[in-house]
Amino acid sequence: MNIQDLVKFEDDIAQCFNDAQIKAPVHLYNGNEQQLIDIFKHIREEDWVFCTWRSHYQCLLKGVPKEELKQAILAGRSIGLCFPEHKVYSSGIVAGSIPIALGTALALKRRNARAKVWCFVGDMASEHGQFFEAAKYAKYNDLPIRFIIEDNGLSVCTDTKKTWGTERLTFEGIDDSMIQYYKYDGTKYPHAGAGTRVQF
Repeated sequence: MNIQDLVKFEDDIAQCFNDAQIKAPVHLYNGNEQQLIDIFKHIREEDWVFCTWRSHYQCLLKGVPKEELKQAILAGRSIGLCFPEHKVYSSGIVAGSIPIALGTALALKRRNARAKVWCFVGDMASEHGQFFEAAKYAKYNDLPIRFIIEDNGLSVCTDTKKTWGTERLTFEGIDDSMIQYYKYDGTKYPHAGAGTRVQF
């Protein structure tokens, strides 16, 4: 899976949404393809991936077949895509996947499993209490988990830094054994939808 494949898939989903083939919200990626490809070079088949409501790229990079993923999105499950057979789970709730990812990592450690958990969160979710508690617990208990903070500078349509009254986010620029941060310039798509069809 390369950058062109990822972009082509999202463009196709955007067209489907604008053609009213999708009756539920979609949140589309753009502009961070290479960062995700680089991260997934380290994610193995047996590893678990937990995502936000924007997870099409993670699903594809984890091995979910394109047509299977597209059918799930057309069926209205874009913000809650779950494919247990591919060990990928997403949640439409802000920070909703964090405690589930943490529990999975704890279970893997107790079983002495080789698998690892990768938990993707947005920049706003990384400033929530759930994230701080989970990261602290994971570090103190040496759990097999890595949190990936994806910073597009926005919480929905609000500037994340202005929301918190800060010029620098807590984990901005950090890269250690459990927390990885990357910034990208956002997406050509609006927060929800694809820019043409308005959905209420």
